[in-house]
Amino acid sequence: MYILELISQPVNTQDKILYFIYFLIALIFGITIHEFAHAWSAHKLGDPTPKLTKRLTLNPLAHLDPLGTVFLLLAGFGWGKPVLFNPRYFKNQRKSILICSLAGIIANVVAAFIFSIPYRLNISFNLGLENYWFFTLFDFIVVLNLLLAAFNILPIPPLDGSKILYLFLNKEQIIFLERTGPGILFVLLFFTFILGFNYLGFIISYIVNWLLYLVRIFPASPI
Repeated sequence: MYILELISQPVNTQDKILYFIYFLIALIFGITIHEFAHAWSAHKLGDPTPKLTKRLTLNPLAHLDPLGTVFLLLAGFGWGKPVLFNPRYFKNQRKSILICSLAGIIANVVAAFIFSIPYRLNISFNLGLENYWFFTLFDFIVVLNLLLAAFNILPIPPLDGSKILYLFLNKEQIIFLERTGPGILFVLLFFTFILGFNYLGFIISYIVNWLLYLVRIFPASPI
């Protein structure tokens, strides 16, 4: 099930507050490492822009985007403040842009894998860790990081996954995709939240379940 559905389940007020705190911690952590990974990879590839714009930091305040955070709170997926970089500093522009774009997704998946270790140990050795508060917090961190990864991997500009298409498109096609992509994304969001046709949610749920299976190496329950 979605984490937001977990928060809204009929539990006592104390648990709801606790779940919401876990949600916020996981949300801020996921967005921060996602955007920091963009900045760090661009910096390592020779672009000073992330450092000059003060994005080469793990301070969450530098990376949170108001609208993207609202979407995560209300819809279960969203984005952080985009990291600016200058492709002219890259030796191989297309390859470097792809690396910078995918770095955030990879960071989220790696974080989910790391925070899934207690889950896998608990399953393997029956440690009873599910009775501890940190186990639930880690579960929030895992799922929210995978939600961020799943949403951003969609090949629709301005999302990170669209950069994969740039390897196979010419300049004119890339310009066309960048112009039409935001409109396509808006239409998908419109159908999802206004008309109730949750196509986007279905796709993201499928990706999250697949990623959850990978990071836990265990059949995932529907999210």
